[in-house]
Amino acid sequence: MADPSFLLNSRVPSPCFVIDLDRLRQNARVLENVQKRTGARIFLALKGYACPGTFPLLSRALGKGGPLYGTCASSVDEARLGRGEFGGKVEAFAAAWSEDEMRELVTLADTIVFNSVAQWHRFRDIVKAAPRPIECGLRINPEHSEGTVPIYDPCSPISRLGIRRRDMPDGIMSEGISGLHFHTLCEQGADALARTVEAVEKSFAPFLEQCSWINCGGGHHITRDGYDIDLLVDVLNHLHDTYHAQIYLEPGEAVALNAGWLTATVLDITEADMPLVQLDVSAACHMPDVLEMPYRPGLLYECGGELRQAGEPGTGKWTCRLGGKSCLAGDVIGVYSFDEPLRTGQRVLFQDMAIYSMVKTTTFNGLRLPSIATAEDRPGGTDFRLLRTFGYDDFRGRLG
Repeated sequence: MADPSFLLNSRVPSPCFVIDLDRLRQNARVLENVQKRTGARIFLALKGYACPGTFPLLSRALGKGGPLYGTCASSVDEARLGRGEFGGKVEAFAAAWSEDEMRELVTLADTIVFNSVAQWHRFRDIVKAAPRPIECGLRINPEHSEGTVPIYDPCSPISRLGIRRRDMPDGIMSEGISGLHFHTLCEQGADALARTVEAVEKSFAPFLEQCSWINCGGGHHITRDGYDIDLLVDVLNHLHDTYHAQIYLEPGEAVALNAGWLTATVLDITEADMPLVQLDVSAACHMPDVLEMPYRPGLLYECGGELRQAGEPGTGKWTCRLGGKSCLAGDVIGVYSFDEPLRTGQRVLFQDMAIYSMVKTTTFNGLRLPSIATAEDRPGGTDFRLLRTFGYDDFRGRLG
């Protein structure tokens, strides 16, 4: 969508997640190019982005030109979503499964990755008795950290994710394990993957040689400006050529990077040691990564008849603190500077809100979830389509 100023229109609800279909298509083309150059197969990580109304643009199985071969699920319900709405192959991984979950999962998944040898031994008979063939793999921990945020580092010394080399039985692959999965990245480049692969090979080469597939996990920021795609291609081709295995990637963010907006409206402006702007959105409920990582999302606003980027604190004529709508004292989005003061009733646009926002929303305080919509450029203007609104029944229905 070339001009997001349309989203300031009163026709667009507030708050509302708006998926930019043009950018989603652009990201899909980048991922398809990687697949063509490497033979790797890319899956959508549903934990990062899951909007069924846009799946036809992404799924190869739906026959509408999408490039992706399937989905990566972190739960039974995500596996159901992938099987029923996206199509293609469903790969499932969780830190642990219950027996009831496993009995349902074998009716949905094509590949199940186990987080421990004990889980594999506990459930392998259920998998082998499934009505259709299921590939099984193990998640490994190469003990090589690339992440800079502790909460998103799966390879720390006390990580609960993956099997360390010292805990990996030498003969495990002969028990019915066909592949290995590793995940070390978070919003990172191909150089981080190259270092990870070097660490994986150093510790697990004898196991890689027995793999029919190798899953390099997610966290690859492939569609980011400046990402070194040539290096990614070299790393993936190296893995394929060395171990003669099918290579998989399962990005979430890269699929919908910069493809979403969150509309918001100024409800009130008060004063403490600085101006305090109260919005109709919540960091805690609607964009929790702002508090968890933490990070400060980009923001656009209208000034002088044009959209402008809000600046860092103190860089503009007017600086304020943007607060969320919940009663949590720390429900604060950040401090921003503007070329003129915001006004009650004014719309603002948060950027890059398709990923890890829609999938993590909550109804804490009874706050209503933002509506969900799509937008794309068409001859004559922007085509805006409202996919879903939420109300009291959505809040009440989850409380028992």
